[in-house]
Amino acid sequence: YLGGAPFYIFLLRQFFLTIPRDLEDAAKIDGCSFFGIYWRIMLPLIKPALAAIIIMQFMASWNDFMGPLIYITSPEKMNLAYALQLFQTAHGSEWSLLMAASTMVTLPVILVFFFTQRYFIEGVTLTGLKG
Repeated sequence: YLGGAPFYIFLLRQFFLTIPRDLEDAAKIDGCSFFGIYWRIMLPLIKPALAAIIIMQFMASWNDFMGPLIYITSPEKMNLAYALQLFQTAHGSEWSLLMAASTMVTLPVILVFFFTQRYFIEGVTLTGLKG
């Protein structure tokens, strides 16, 4: 599921605009091919933006409810958002159990963000700079 693809394309475009054109010109003068320029110069410079995109896509996929509900027919293969909804249906208004289950479902996303927040914030903030 790539529902945020237009945003990701815009994020990468803005990030590529911050890279000085002189780097590409210097690599061409040194004899680097098009793919060599991309692989050796551009790709290392856009790592923060790629990390931000990967993190945002992970969070979107993890929290997706309608997608799996539409194309997965077996309840055993449903994601945790669907399982949480089934848990809420089964246990009704037992808020302590529902909050414990919600915490367990969101804990992996919180941990991923905790360990990758530096890349996420760096990737999002650097795209706003004008060079």
